[in-house]
Amino acid sequence: MNDFTFYNPTHFVFGKNVENSIGKYMKERGFQKALIVYGQGSVVRSGLLDRVKASLSAEDISFLELSGIVPNPLSGPVYEGIELVKKHKIDVLVGLGGASAIDTAKAIAFGALYDGDFWDFYARKAVIKASMPVVAVPTIAAAGSESSNSSVITKEDINIKRGVNSEFIHPTIAIMNPELTYTVPKNHKAYGVCDMMTHIFERYFTNTKDVNLTDEMCEGVLRAIMLAGPKVLSEPYDYAAHADIFWAGTIAHNNTLSTGREQDWSVHAMAHSVSAHFNGIHGAVLAVLYPYWMEYQPPHDVPRFARFAHKVMGVCPSGDLEKAAKEGIQKLRNFFDSLNLPNRLGDFGAEEKDIPALVRDVEYRNQGRVGFFRPLSPEDVEKIFRMAL
Repeated sequence: MNDFTFYNPTHFVFGKNVENSIGKYMKERGFQKALIVYGQGSVVRSGLLDRVKASLSAEDISFLELSGIVPNPLSGPVYEGIELVKKHKIDVLVGLGGASAIDTAKAIAFGALYDGDFWDFYARKAVIKASMPVVAVPTIAAAGSESSNSSVITKEDINIKRGVNSEFIHPTIAIMNPELTYTVPKNHKAYGVCDMMTHIFERYFTNTKDVNLTDEMCEGVLRAIMLAGPKVLSEPYDYAAHADIFWAGTIAHNNTLSTGREQDWSVHAMAHSVSAHFNGIHGAVLAVLYPYWMEYQPPHDVPRFARFAHKVMGVCPSGDLEKAAKEGIQKLRNFFDSLNLPNRLGDFGAEEKDIPALVRDVEYRNQGRVGFFRPLSPEDVEKIFRMAL
Protein backbone atom coordinates (compact mmCIF):
# COMPACT_ATOMS: atom_id res chain seq x y z
CA MET A 1 0.00 0.00 0.00
CA ASN A 2 1.24 3.48 -0.87
CA ASP A 3 1.27 6.36 1.60
CA PHE A 4 -1.79 8.57 1.09
CA THR A 5 -3.84 11.50 2.25
CA PHE A 6 -7.62 11.31 2.05
CA TYR A 7 -9.88 14.35 2.07
CA ASN A 8 -13.60 14.41 1.38
CA PRO A 9 -15.45 17.25 3.11
CA THR A 10 -18.89 16.68 1.56
CA HIS A 11 -21.84 16.70 3.98
CA PHE A 12 -24.26 14.02 2.76
CA VAL A 13 -28.01 14.25 3.33
CA PHE A 14 -29.48 10.98 2.01
CA GLY A 15 -33.08 9.79 2.00
CA LYS A 16 -36.64 10.38 0.95
CA ASN A 17 -37.77 13.99 0.39
CA VAL A 18 -34.45 15.45 1.57
CA GLU A 19 -34.51 18.02 -1.23
CA ASN A 20 -37.27 19.80 0.69
CA SER A 21 -34.70 20.64 3.39
CA ILE A 22 -31.96 22.01 1.15
CA GLY A 23 -32.64 25.56 2.27
CA LYS A 24 -32.11 24.63 5.91
CA TYR A 25 -28.71 23.07 5.27
CA MET A 26 -27.62 25.97 3.10
CA LYS A 27 -28.80 28.50 5.68
CA GLU A 28 -26.71 26.74 8.33
CA ARG A 29 -23.67 27.45 6.16
CA GLY A 30 -24.57 31.12 5.88
CA PHE A 31 -25.31 31.08 2.14
CA GLN A 32 -27.41 34.00 0.96
CA LYS A 33 -27.55 34.03 -2.84
CA ALA A 34 -27.43 30.99 -5.11
CA LEU A 35 -27.05 30.28 -8.79
CA ILE A 36 -29.06 27.15 -9.61
CA VAL A 37 -27.51 25.28 -12.54
CA TYR A 38 -29.64 22.64 -14.25
CA GLY A 39 -30.33 20.86 -17.52
CA GLN A 40 -32.95 20.78 -20.22
CA GLY A 41 -36.21 20.45 -18.37
CA SER A 42 -36.60 17.18 -16.44
CA VAL A 43 -36.09 18.92 -13.09
CA VAL A 44 -38.81 21.37 -14.13
CA ARG A 45 -41.28 18.71 -15.28
CA SER A 46 -40.75 16.62 -12.14
CA GLY A 47 -41.36 19.59 -9.85
CA LEU A 48 -37.90 19.24 -8.30
CA LEU A 49 -36.80 22.73 -9.29
CA ASP A 50 -39.90 24.25 -7.72
CA ARG A 51 -39.36 22.28 -4.49
CA VAL A 52 -35.74 23.43 -4.27
CA LYS A 53 -36.68 27.06 -4.94
CA ALA A 54 -39.45 26.89 -2.33
CA SER A 55 -37.00 25.54 0.25
CA LEU A 56 -34.49 28.30 -0.52
CA SER A 57 -37.16 30.99 -0.38
CA ALA A 58 -38.39 29.68 2.97
CA GLU A 59 -34.91 30.37 4.37
CA ASP A 60 -34.62 33.79 2.68
CA ILE A 61 -31.95 32.58 0.27
CA SER A 62 -32.30 34.38 -3.05
CA PHE A 63 -31.37 32.72 -6.33
CA LEU A 64 -30.85 33.03 -10.05
CA GLU A 65 -31.10 30.23 -12.60
CA LEU A 66 -28.84 28.96 -15.40
CA SER A 67 -30.55 26.25 -17.46
CA GLY A 68 -29.93 24.28 -20.63
CA ILE A 69 -26.91 22.25 -19.52
CA VAL A 70 -26.47 19.31 -21.88
CA PRO A 71 -24.87 15.87 -21.46
CA ASN A 72 -21.15 16.22 -22.17
CA PRO A 73 -21.40 19.76 -20.73
CA LEU A 74 -20.02 22.62 -22.79
CA SER A 75 -17.84 25.57 -21.92
CA GLY A 76 -20.36 28.18 -23.12
CA PRO A 77 -22.65 27.96 -20.06
CA VAL A 78 -19.59 28.04 -17.80
CA TYR A 79 -18.58 31.42 -19.20
CA GLU A 80 -22.18 32.61 -18.86
CA GLY A 81 -22.36 31.40 -15.27
CA ILE A 82 -19.09 33.08 -14.31
CA GLU A 83 -20.45 36.40 -15.53
CA LEU A 84 -23.68 35.92 -13.56
CA VAL A 85 -21.73 35.11 -10.40
CA LYS A 86 -19.61 38.22 -10.68
CA LYS A 87 -22.44 40.54 -11.70
CA HIS A 88 -24.94 39.44 -9.05
CA LYS A 89 -22.54 38.62 -6.20
CA ILE A 90 -23.55 34.97 -5.97
CA ASP A 91 -22.02 33.16 -2.98
CA VAL A 92 -22.96 29.52 -3.70
CA LEU A 93 -23.61 27.30 -6.72
CA VAL A 94 -26.35 24.65 -6.76
CA GLY A 95 -25.87 21.86 -9.30
CA LEU A 96 -29.29 20.31 -9.88
CA GLY A 97 -29.56 17.21 -12.08
CA GLY A 98 -26.95 14.88 -13.52
CA ALA A 99 -23.18 15.13 -13.45
CA SER A 100 -23.29 17.59 -16.35
CA ALA A 101 -25.07 20.19 -14.23
CA ILE A 102 -22.88 19.51 -11.19
CA ASP A 103 -19.64 19.60 -13.20
CA THR A 104 -20.74 22.87 -14.80
CA ALA A 105 -21.49 24.32 -11.36
CA LYS A 106 -18.02 23.28 -10.19
CA ALA A 107 -16.36 24.91 -13.21
CA ILE A 108 -18.25 28.14 -12.58
CA ALA A 109 -17.34 27.98 -8.89
CA PHE A 110 -13.59 27.95 -9.41
CA GLY A 111 -13.66 29.89 -12.67
CA ALA A 112 -15.34 32.86 -11.00
CA LEU A 113 -12.40 33.25 -8.61
CA TYR A 114 -9.81 33.24 -11.40
CA ASP A 115 -8.76 36.26 -13.41
CA GLY A 116 -7.99 34.27 -16.57
CA ASP A 117 -9.89 31.81 -18.74
CA PHE A 118 -11.35 28.97 -16.66
CA TRP A 119 -10.26 26.57 -19.45
CA ASP A 120 -6.67 27.14 -18.33
CA PHE A 121 -7.31 24.63 -15.55
CA TYR A 122 -8.50 21.95 -17.97
CA ALA A 123 -5.62 22.70 -20.35
CA ARG A 124 -3.07 22.25 -17.51
CA LYS A 125 -2.00 25.89 -17.77
CA ALA A 126 -3.12 26.73 -14.22
CA VAL A 127 -3.80 24.96 -10.93
CA ILE A 128 -7.00 25.49 -8.93
CA LYS A 129 -6.21 27.31 -5.68
CA ALA A 130 -9.71 28.27 -4.54
CA SER A 131 -13.36 27.61 -5.31
CA MET A 132 -16.75 28.87 -4.29
CA PRO A 133 -18.95 26.34 -2.45
CA VAL A 134 -21.12 23.99 -4.48
CA VAL A 135 -24.26 22.19 -3.34
CA ALA A 136 -25.10 19.10 -5.40
CA VAL A 137 -28.58 17.66 -5.90
CA PRO A 138 -28.03 14.65 -8.19
CA THR A 139 -30.95 13.06 -10.00
CA ILE A 140 -29.15 10.12 -11.60
CA ALA A 141 -26.88 7.43 -10.20
CA ALA A 142 -23.80 7.53 -12.39
CA ALA A 143 -20.72 9.74 -12.22
CA GLY A 144 -20.55 10.45 -8.50
CA SER A 145 -19.88 14.14 -9.09
CA GLU A 146 -21.85 14.93 -5.93
CA SER A 147 -18.75 14.29 -3.84
CA SER A 148 -15.85 13.81 -6.25
CA ASN A 149 -12.90 16.12 -6.75
CA SER A 150 -13.39 16.17 -10.53
CA SER A 151 -15.17 18.12 -13.24
CA VAL A 152 -15.31 17.34 -16.97
CA ILE A 153 -16.13 19.96 -19.62
CA THR A 154 -16.02 20.06 -23.45
CA LYS A 155 -14.53 23.15 -25.12
CA GLU A 156 -16.83 23.24 -28.11
CA ASP A 157 -14.83 25.65 -30.28
CA ILE A 158 -11.87 23.23 -30.35
CA ASN A 159 -13.90 20.02 -29.84
CA ILE A 160 -11.81 18.87 -26.88
CA LYS A 161 -13.17 17.21 -23.72
CA ARG A 162 -11.02 17.38 -20.60
CA GLY A 163 -11.29 16.76 -16.88
CA VAL A 164 -9.73 18.53 -13.93
CA ASN A 165 -9.17 17.32 -10.38
CA SER A 166 -8.73 19.38 -7.24
CA GLU A 167 -9.47 18.94 -3.55
CA PHE A 168 -10.99 22.43 -3.65
CA ILE A 169 -13.96 21.31 -5.75
CA HIS A 170 -15.63 18.65 -3.63
CA PRO A 171 -19.24 19.79 -3.16
CA THR A 172 -19.92 21.23 0.29
CA ILE A 173 -23.29 19.49 0.58
CA ALA A 174 -24.84 16.61 -1.37
CA ILE A 175 -28.62 16.27 -1.18
CA MET A 176 -29.44 12.71 -2.29
CA ASN A 177 -32.97 11.33 -2.61
CA PRO A 178 -32.98 7.93 -4.37
CA GLU A 179 -36.60 8.50 -5.41
CA LEU A 180 -35.41 11.27 -7.72
CA THR A 181 -33.75 8.59 -9.85
CA TYR A 182 -36.95 6.56 -10.41
CA THR A 183 -37.95 8.33 -13.62
CA VAL A 184 -34.53 8.26 -15.29
CA PRO A 185 -34.94 6.46 -18.65
CA LYS A 186 -33.81 2.84 -18.63
CA ASN A 187 -30.95 3.38 -21.05
CA HIS A 188 -29.55 6.19 -18.93
CA LYS A 189 -29.81 4.07 -15.80
CA ALA A 190 -27.77 1.44 -17.65
CA TYR A 191 -25.20 4.04 -18.72
CA GLY A 192 -24.93 5.08 -15.08
CA VAL A 193 -24.33 1.50 -13.93
CA CYS A 194 -21.48 1.20 -16.42
CA ASP A 195 -20.06 4.61 -15.50
CA MET A 196 -19.75 3.78 -11.81
CA MET A 197 -18.34 0.32 -12.51
CA THR A 198 -15.62 1.79 -14.71
CA HIS A 199 -14.77 4.38 -12.06
CA ILE A 200 -13.95 1.42 -9.85
CA PHE A 201 -12.06 -0.37 -12.64
CA GLU A 202 -9.78 2.66 -13.03
CA ARG A 203 -8.79 2.16 -9.39
CA TYR A 204 -8.91 -1.63 -9.22
CA PHE A 205 -6.47 -2.32 -12.05
CA THR A 206 -3.34 -1.12 -10.32
CA ASN A 207 0.33 -1.97 -10.03
CA THR A 208 0.37 -1.22 -6.30
CA LYS A 209 1.06 -4.24 -4.12
CA ASP A 210 -0.47 -5.18 -0.75
CA VAL A 211 -3.83 -3.45 -1.25
CA ASN A 212 -6.09 -6.32 -0.25
CA LEU A 213 -8.38 -4.12 1.84
CA THR A 214 -9.25 -1.77 -1.03
CA ASP A 215 -9.27 -4.71 -3.45
CA GLU A 216 -12.00 -6.31 -1.34
CA MET A 217 -13.86 -3.00 -1.10
CA CYS A 218 -13.74 -2.50 -4.87
CA GLU A 219 -14.90 -6.06 -5.49
CA GLY A 220 -17.72 -5.77 -2.97
CA VAL A 221 -19.08 -2.56 -4.45
CA LEU A 222 -18.84 -4.00 -7.97
CA ARG A 223 -20.82 -7.07 -6.92
CA ALA A 224 -23.45 -4.86 -5.26
CA ILE A 225 -23.77 -2.78 -8.43
CA MET A 226 -24.19 -5.88 -10.56
CA LEU A 227 -26.91 -7.11 -8.21
CA ALA A 228 -28.86 -3.85 -7.97
CA GLY A 229 -28.25 -2.62 -11.53
CA PRO A 230 -30.66 -4.97 -13.32
CA LYS A 231 -33.26 -4.36 -10.60
CA VAL A 232 -33.37 -0.60 -11.18
CA LEU A 233 -34.09 -1.32 -14.84
CA SER A 234 -36.79 -3.93 -14.26
CA GLU A 235 -38.32 -2.51 -11.07
CA PRO A 236 -38.43 1.29 -11.48
CA TYR A 237 -39.87 1.93 -8.00
CA ASP A 238 -37.69 -0.44 -5.96
CA TYR A 239 -36.34 1.96 -3.32
CA ALA A 240 -33.72 -0.41 -1.91
CA ALA A 241 -32.15 -1.11 -5.31
CA HIS A 242 -32.16 2.55 -6.30
CA ALA A 243 -30.66 3.54 -2.95
CA ASP A 244 -27.87 0.97 -3.33
CA ILE A 245 -27.06 2.13 -6.85
CA PHE A 246 -27.20 5.81 -5.88
CA TRP A 247 -24.77 5.38 -2.99
CA ALA A 248 -22.56 3.02 -4.99
CA GLY A 249 -22.10 5.71 -7.64
CA THR A 250 -20.92 8.06 -4.91
CA ILE A 251 -18.53 5.57 -3.30
CA ALA A 252 -17.13 4.62 -6.71
CA HIS A 253 -15.77 8.10 -7.34
CA ASN A 254 -15.14 9.89 -4.03
CA ASN A 255 -11.68 8.30 -3.69
CA THR A 256 -12.58 6.01 -0.80
CA LEU A 257 -11.61 3.09 -3.03
CA SER A 258 -8.45 4.84 -4.24
CA THR A 259 -6.63 5.12 -0.94
CA GLY A 260 -3.09 3.79 -1.00
CA ARG A 261 -3.15 2.65 -4.62
CA GLU A 262 -2.04 3.91 -8.01
CA GLN A 263 -4.88 4.56 -10.46
CA ASP A 264 -5.02 4.13 -14.24
CA TRP A 265 -7.58 6.36 -16.09
CA SER A 266 -6.55 5.43 -19.62
CA VAL A 267 -10.02 4.30 -20.72
CA HIS A 268 -11.67 7.48 -19.47
CA ALA A 269 -9.17 9.54 -21.46
CA MET A 270 -9.99 7.53 -24.57
CA ALA A 271 -13.72 7.84 -23.92
CA HIS A 272 -13.44 11.62 -23.63
CA SER A 273 -12.05 11.74 -27.15
CA VAL A 274 -14.94 9.68 -28.50
CA SER A 275 -17.54 11.76 -26.64
CA ALA A 276 -16.05 15.01 -27.92
CA HIS A 277 -16.20 13.83 -31.54
CA PHE A 278 -19.52 11.97 -31.52
CA ASN A 279 -21.34 13.32 -28.45
CA GLY A 280 -21.63 9.80 -27.10
CA ILE A 281 -23.02 9.48 -23.58
CA HIS A 282 -20.05 8.87 -21.31
CA GLY A 283 -21.24 5.62 -19.74
CA ALA A 284 -22.25 4.23 -23.13
CA VAL A 285 -18.81 4.91 -24.62
CA LEU A 286 -17.13 3.30 -21.61
CA ALA A 287 -19.28 0.20 -22.08
CA VAL A 288 -17.79 -0.21 -25.54
CA LEU A 289 -14.15 0.53 -24.71
CA TYR A 290 -13.58 -1.22 -21.41
CA PRO A 291 -13.90 -4.86 -22.53
CA TYR A 292 -11.53 -4.19 -25.43
CA TRP A 293 -9.04 -2.46 -23.11
CA MET A 294 -9.25 -5.51 -20.86
CA GLU A 295 -8.59 -7.85 -23.77
CA TYR A 296 -5.49 -5.82 -24.58
CA GLN A 297 -4.16 -5.81 -21.00
CA PRO A 298 -3.91 -9.30 -19.44
CA PRO A 299 -0.32 -10.06 -20.48
CA HIS A 300 0.68 -7.22 -18.15
CA ASP A 301 -0.89 -8.80 -15.03
CA VAL A 302 -2.78 -12.03 -15.65
CA PRO A 303 -3.28 -12.77 -11.91
CA ARG A 304 -5.15 -9.49 -11.37
CA PHE A 305 -7.55 -10.22 -14.20
CA ALA A 306 -8.00 -13.77 -12.91
CA ARG A 307 -8.81 -12.36 -9.46
CA PHE A 308 -11.33 -9.99 -11.05
CA ALA A 309 -12.88 -12.92 -12.90
CA HIS A 310 -13.24 -14.95 -9.68
CA LYS A 311 -14.11 -12.27 -7.10
CA VAL A 312 -16.36 -10.08 -9.26
CA MET A 313 -17.59 -12.09 -12.22
CA GLY A 314 -18.02 -15.42 -10.40
CA VAL A 315 -15.62 -17.48 -12.48
CA CYS A 316 -14.62 -20.66 -10.64
CA PRO A 317 -10.93 -20.53 -9.71
CA SER A 318 -8.58 -22.85 -11.55
CA GLY A 319 -4.91 -23.23 -12.25
CA ASP A 320 -5.28 -21.72 -15.71
CA LEU A 321 -5.20 -18.01 -14.87
CA GLU A 322 -5.20 -16.86 -18.47
CA LYS A 323 -8.32 -18.88 -19.25
CA ALA A 324 -10.03 -17.48 -16.15
CA ALA A 325 -9.08 -13.92 -17.11
CA LYS A 326 -10.59 -14.34 -20.58
CA GLU A 327 -13.75 -15.86 -19.15
CA GLY A 328 -14.11 -12.95 -16.72
CA ILE A 329 -13.82 -10.41 -19.52
CA GLN A 330 -16.44 -12.26 -21.55
CA LYS A 331 -18.78 -12.38 -18.55
CA LEU A 332 -18.40 -8.62 -18.14
CA ARG A 333 -19.27 -8.15 -21.80
CA ASN A 334 -22.30 -10.41 -21.32
CA PHE A 335 -23.41 -8.31 -18.34
CA PHE A 336 -23.15 -5.10 -20.37
CA ASP A 337 -25.10 -6.78 -23.18
CA SER A 338 -27.82 -7.75 -20.69
CA LEU A 339 -28.25 -4.04 -19.95
CA ASN A 340 -28.57 -3.32 -23.70
CA LEU A 341 -25.43 -1.22 -23.69
CA PRO A 342 -23.66 -0.51 -27.00
CA ASN A 343 -20.69 -2.69 -27.89
CA ARG A 344 -19.06 -1.04 -30.92
CA LEU A 345 -17.77 2.46 -31.62
CA GLY A 346 -19.74 2.28 -34.84
CA ASP A 347 -22.87 2.60 -32.70
CA PHE A 348 -21.89 6.26 -32.23
CA GLY A 349 -21.09 6.80 -35.90
CA ALA A 350 -17.34 6.23 -35.72
CA GLU A 351 -15.66 4.92 -38.86
CA GLU A 352 -12.18 3.87 -39.90
CA LYS A 353 -11.40 7.38 -41.14
CA ASP A 354 -12.09 8.82 -37.66
CA ILE A 355 -9.43 6.78 -35.85
CA PRO A 356 -6.48 9.19 -36.34
CA ALA A 357 -8.43 12.12 -34.86
CA LEU A 358 -9.66 10.02 -31.95
CA VAL A 359 -6.10 8.92 -31.17
CA ARG A 360 -4.79 12.48 -31.51
CA ASP A 361 -7.31 13.96 -29.09
CA VAL A 362 -6.65 11.57 -26.22
CA GLU A 363 -4.77 13.38 -23.45
CA TYR A 364 -1.40 11.66 -22.94
CA ARG A 365 -0.28 12.72 -19.45
CA ASN A 366 2.28 10.05 -18.60
CA GLN A 367 5.42 10.92 -20.61
CA GLY A 368 3.62 10.71 -23.92
CA ARG A 369 1.46 7.79 -22.85
CA VAL A 370 -1.95 7.46 -21.25
CA GLY A 371 -2.70 5.57 -18.03
CA PHE A 372 -0.47 3.97 -15.42
CA PHE A 373 -1.48 0.29 -15.09
CA ARG A 374 0.08 -0.48 -18.44
CA PRO A 375 0.85 2.94 -19.96
CA LEU A 376 -0.48 3.08 -23.51
CA SER A 377 1.30 4.72 -26.41
CA PRO A 378 -0.70 6.36 -29.21
CA GLU A 379 -0.07 3.17 -31.18
CA ASP A 380 -1.65 1.10 -28.40
CA VAL A 381 -4.62 3.44 -28.25
CA GLU A 382 -5.08 3.15 -32.00
CA LYS A 383 -5.12 -0.66 -31.75
CA ILE A 384 -7.81 -0.57 -29.05
CA PHE A 385 -9.94 1.88 -31.02
CA ARG A 386 -9.67 -0.35 -34.07
CA MET A 387 -10.62 -3.42 -32.01
CA ALA A 388 -13.72 -1.53 -30.85
CA LEU A 389 -14.91 -0.26 -34.25
